[in-house]
Amino acid sequence: MNETISSRPAVSDASLPLLSQAQPGAPFAILGLDEALVRALVSEGYELPTPVQRRAIPHVLDGRDVLACAQTGTGKTAAFVLPMLQRLAHNAATAASARLTSNGGQRRNGSSPRALVVAPTRELAAQIAERINAYGQFLSPRMGHTVIYGGVGQGSQEHALRNRPDIIVATPGRLLDLIGQGLVHLDAVEILVLDEADRMLDMGFLPDVKRIVQRTPRSRQTLLFSATIPTSIRSLASEFLKDPIEFAVAKLTPATATVSQTVWHVGSGPAEKRSLVKRLLEGATDRRAIVFTRTKRGANKVCEDLVAAGFIAGAIHGNKSQSARERVLDAFRKGTARVLVATDLAARGIDVDDVGLVVNYDLPEVAESYVHRIGRAGRAGNTGHAVSFCDPEERGLLTQIEKLLRTRIPVAGSSVGAAATPDAIAAVTSGGGGTSGDRQQHGNNGGSNSRPSARDARRPLTRNPSSRRRRSKCPAPAS
Repeated sequence: MNETISSRPAVSDASLPLLSQAQPGAPFAILGLDEALVRALVSEGYELPTPVQRRAIPHVLDGRDVLACAQTGTGKTAAFVLPMLQRLAHNAATAASARLTSNGGQRRNGSSPRALVVAPTRELAAQIAERINAYGQFLSPRMGHTVIYGGVGQGSQEHALRNRPDIIVATPGRLLDLIGQGLVHLDAVEILVLDEADRMLDMGFLPDVKRIVQRTPRSRQTLLFSATIPTSIRSLASEFLKDPIEFAVAKLTPATATVSQTVWHVGSGPAEKRSLVKRLLEGATDRRAIVFTRTKRGANKVCEDLVAAGFIAGAIHGNKSQSARERVLDAFRKGTARVLVATDLAARGIDVDDVGLVVNYDLPEVAESYVHRIGRAGRAGNTGHAVSFCDPEERGLLTQIEKLLRTRIPVAGSSVGAAATPDAIAAVTSGGGGTSGDRQQHGNNGGSNSRPSARDARRPLTRNPSSRRRRSKCPAPAS
């Protein structure tokens, strides 16, 4: 990939530990970030910038367009939010009057944001907005922002837009609805970010994305982040980006190096999967777990089985209302519910650091989705484990995943009855026997690579002793 030299100083890998010890936030300050942003990073517990942050931040601060291949969990949100906030803050005074007027010089209705971040899912959009708030907490003046997405009434979003936010984070559909109603204008956008661009194309948002980009000024700065760079993304980049800085922080399609992986071969029918997922959760330690299913109906069914077995679990998928999804995610983040059952729709929208176990109850039909699923574990320097169930009908899907990874996933067992012994379960949930790699240097969240004690191995993960009888529905856990 092409990359030119930024005018800002580079930070070498060897110098990072020394800088971190010398002064909190120093590795971020040397990238060119202002004191207010560095202070926010220190307060959030950041110690060292990740590779994508080291590569992107100086170029974005210099005003360059960026095409970055960065997988989930690499710190890419900070890589575009931090320099975006700084550039907006530096130009706040000169941009204020231009945002309020139309071509005729008259004040107009509607919001004219200076920065627009487009994301594929409601959860991801909300999480980006939360990071904008965290990173910008010490800026003066503060950069106003709001998040807009579908699935909820737009009344509160209209109210937020009347405050004329500097930054809008949005999903494509609702954004175009509000543009059509004259509530949002994009002719003052200085910075446009397309996050998870490949996911947006997979979800059929390409026509919407093109309509949105065409409404922004040609003079804008454009940042495109994608977990993979297929031909469709490169075509999009050539259409929307101007002489971009291009880089990849890792190979295009590897599994995250901090997650050990194993596969369990099971028989046809749901019985073995249902039994094995419960035993895995019982053998896990107290870190959170995510169980991925292929269908919405399957997610509900697995969640109901887990709740009936005494686990505090919640399900999230596209048929859930936005308020229900937010309640489940909030309970999961707070630890009220430590088991989340999800479909691939939510795979890139769950930003929780302490996920220790990912279970692929059903293998995904698209091999790339496997990478995004297991990327929910092993974040922020922690280690995690991914266990995949494979029945006879899924053998072809497993072959495609292993072809993508260019490696064989170690087999942990071949059936529940023969192989799911307490020792085998403990080995899987402690990461034994799986593929894994070195831990990343980022953040202050520690993770243990050691095997849990016998007492820990027997302790259930969020088992609810008062919930023993089968329930007809999977309720949203109380947050």
